[in-house]
Amino acid sequence: MFATLSDRLADTFKNLRGKGRLSEADIDATAREIRIALLEADVALPVVKEFVGAVKERARSEEVSGALNPAQQIIKIVHDELVTILGGETRRLRYAKSGPTVIMLAGLQGAGKTTLAAKLALWLKEQDKTPLLVAADLQRPNAVQQLEVNGERVGVPVFAPEPGNGTGNPVEVARASIEEAKRKLHDVVIIDTAGRLGVDATLMQQAADIRDAVQPDEVLFVVDAMIGQDAVTTAQAFLDGVGYDGVVLTKLDGDARGGAALSIRSITGKPVMFASSGEKMTDFDLFHPDRMASRILDMGDMLTLIEQAEKAFDSEQSLKAAEKLATKGGFTLEDFLQQMMQIRKLGSMTKIMGMLPGMGQFRDQLENFDEREIDRIQAIIQSMTPAERDNPKIIDGSRRARIAAGSGRQVSDVNQLVDRFFEARKMMESMAKGGGVPGMPGMPGMPGIGGGKRAGARQAAQAGKGKKGKKRVSGNPAKAAQQKAQQKAASADKSANPFGNPDGADVDYEKAAEQLNLPKDFSQFLK
Repeated sequence: MFATLSDRLADTFKNLRGKGRLSEADIDATAREIRIALLEADVALPVVKEFVGAVKERARSEEVSGALNPAQQIIKIVHDELVTILGGETRRLRYAKSGPTVIMLAGLQGAGKTTLAAKLALWLKEQDKTPLLVAADLQRPNAVQQLEVNGERVGVPVFAPEPGNGTGNPVEVARASIEEAKRKLHDVVIIDTAGRLGVDATLMQQAADIRDAVQPDEVLFVVDAMIGQDAVTTAQAFLDGVGYDGVVLTKLDGDARGGAALSIRSITGKPVMFASSGEKMTDFDLFHPDRMASRILDMGDMLTLIEQAEKAFDSEQSLKAAEKLATKGGFTLEDFLQQMMQIRKLGSMTKIMGMLPGMGQFRDQLENFDEREIDRIQAIIQSMTPAERDNPKIIDGSRRARIAAGSGRQVSDVNQLVDRFFEARKMMESMAKGGGVPGMPGMPGMPGIGGGKRAGARQAAQAGKGKKGKKRVSGNPAKAAQQKAQQKAASADKSANPFGNPDGADVDYEKAAEQLNLPKDFSQFLK
């Protein structure tokens, strides 16, 4: 959603790196680039002016002029201001002190209210609530049936006394649903109302009548985040005509520029409370302004990733896998398959990787990642016998041919999976012992793992390269031919090895791990 904005801001901050002090010209240039980035992202002009003004004012203050790293300080200021215009703090639902809590959904047709009603019901169910869905959209064809299907998917009952499709009184349905909830002891009522293709008097009057009939504790305005500037206009019209307490953004996984999310809070003064970001019923959660700001600035969203992992992962199963990794050869293909299935519960790999810091620079690779590759790996492992999964070393040529035929893959795919599994297991076992990642190249500024220009030059020299990374070629024709043959053999070994060891030889991972000189208790951070 915020790809364009993230890329523009990242390019802006690159120009500030390495500067020990920021001049007035640097601040003006940075502010100009931020203004362009926000306008390109479809952020409303008044919000852009307010945001850029606040950033410039703070950039000229002592907090930047006295900072050791002015560039990082500017990024922090932009982050803080993004959090502010997104709402500051997370706004949570207010529950009624007595009787069922009534939540009314309002918005235009096509915003995704009916699907969102079911997502909200599932989310409340996970919070130990007993919600009741109410089908008060009696105008849109098959809206009642859609809500009933979605309610069945999430295991939440639906109150639908009228068939809809243009018949029935939505105000009476909404009023009757409160008595139904009290009778069947539901503590939350979610009322799905009708929408229109555009704002009109009939739509506003019906929504206002339902509001007056049930006196909801929360009125949530559902808006499609992909409709750009018009989202702000519609939000203001509903605020004036019906009134609401919070905003729910849908389709945040779309390819629109996302300015609506940054504009609605500042224009209407109403907080964004929830965000829907996918087709699955679980792709829904509270809207956290600080986490969204971090995503926009490519700082990742580790807190959300951790929370989702805690929900999806079987802690007992993960603990057993960790214990097996501590034993050499204990981790099997069956364990690998189970862990992979747990990761899949988090959603697509593209979405998971996108929550990691700094992954914005790999956006193109992530978008081109083929999610079906995981299905292919699963098919290969499930085509093996239990004995083969427990001990992949017994998989000989004939077994590999059988597995390939059973999974609909090539023998080379089976070979590649098995070889990569052995290499990955060695690496994970080494990490479990506190040895770090074997064979990992030097990283600048990381103690015990090398790095920096000198380390890079030393590695290049050891590889027979000059300062600019070019291979040295001997002037002796015979020796030059020998070097060329060695390079060709090394290249062949690399392609055969899925992890590409430089010398093509087996690596003593335990010895390599000891040379990394990491703390002995480092393994506690990997649990």
